[in-house]
Amino acid sequence: MDYTPHTDDDVRAMLATVGAESIEELFSTIPSSVRLERDLALPGPMTEAGVVELLEGLARQNHPIDSMACFAGGGAYDHYIPAAVRHLAYRAEFATSYTPYQPELSQGVLGVLFEYQSMVCELAGMDVANASLYDGAAALVEAVNLAAGATRRDKVVVTQALNPNYRTVLETAGAGPGYTFETAPALSGTTEIPDLSDAACLILAQPNFFGCLEDVEAAARAAHDAGALLIVAFDPTSAGILEAPGVLGADVATAEGQCLGNGLNYGGPYLGIFATKKEHIRRVPGRIVGATVDASGRGGFVLTLQAREQHIRREKAASNVCTNQTLMAIAATVHLSWLGPKGLAELGETCLARSHRAAELAASVSGCSLAFDAPFFKEFVLRVPGDATEVQARLAEHGYLVGPPLGSVDPSLSDCLLIAVTEKRSPDQIEGLCKALAEVVA
Repeated sequence: MDYTPHTDDDVRAMLATVGAESIEELFSTIPSSVRLERDLALPGPMTEAGVVELLEGLARQNHPIDSMACFAGGGAYDHYIPAAVRHLAYRAEFATSYTPYQPELSQGVLGVLFEYQSMVCELAGMDVANASLYDGAAALVEAVNLAAGATRRDKVVVTQALNPNYRTVLETAGAGPGYTFETAPALSGTTEIPDLSDAACLILAQPNFFGCLEDVEAAARAAHDAGALLIVAFDPTSAGILEAPGVLGADVATAEGQCLGNGLNYGGPYLGIFATKKEHIRRVPGRIVGATVDASGRGGFVLTLQAREQHIRREKAASNVCTNQTLMAIAATVHLSWLGPKGLAELGETCLARSHRAAELAASVSGCSLAFDAPFFKEFVLRVPGDATEVQARLAEHGYLVGPPLGSVDPSLSDCLLIAVTEKRSPDQIEGLCKALAEVVA
């Protein structure tokens, strides 16, 4: 029989509450181009063995990331995941535990999350970090909420060199509170700081979406002179060789933690990193794990300062975020522990050196050049002859995954590809990519 979770009366009552006349009107904001105008093409009832066979057949249609040399970037990266991460983070005690609503029953999980927070504070140069959020975009949304509450302003200035997916999420989440968004241009690859006199915050990325390095200190001075906050979305793998955002003057630092012990996972689950200065601690979303002692003087951990609507009145809540990415945060903690300060610096140095070698070779291919002159970390924008999307497809035929093409980000970059080089890309793979590029654009 069909599964019907709501009666017709339920549906009518819910539509009346939100002010919609029909289900069709409720979903009218979803573009028709992405709406399925037919029933799902599902097979009939099957045995368990039949279902397994069907799913395995579908899975075989995927191309495993290891079947190609992955030079793709744009927010998710093919970094090496140490064996220790899977061995420790995926232990049954961690992998099967629910998020710790009852801290007295979850001391092991809370202890690891306390270490995670401490490491995030060190990476970001901040005083306090929460126990994680859903992903990098969600963390940035919460940073804007913090800034709007702290400044009592609703204008958000966003660098043009921010991940466009993050910008979309910001605008979607900001529609409810009524935030207005302005763009700070980045025509030369780095951000030109506009007038911030009535802004709640300025959002930068370090490195930015084009891989270029921003002048965070100058941006912090401009923001603070205007009474605004500076929010920096940073790359944790750069923390071993670049100064921390908080040290350079940022008020809030966010990051996507996928690069720390978490695979590409077909786009998720990922890890939202969030840290800020102590003066904003009561505006921090989600969960914070604190160290304490019990009545007998024994050390332990407890959730503390939870300014979320499950624990306090909704109108007083800093956020409606109710949980965190515990397992992903544990994986990041294990990875960072495995690296240590020296290993983190070596990781950054390797990405830096190999990306610059790749840029040098790629720019030497006839018809190709670097789109920007600004310093970069592990990603760079390569201008190619003709349509970048076609070049991307032809490189994939040679076994090299690159991109994304940047025409959808900026029409003036329709002949540009974003290329990322992590520590997993060997010198032979880098040379192979550039030889394939020379064949493709010839």
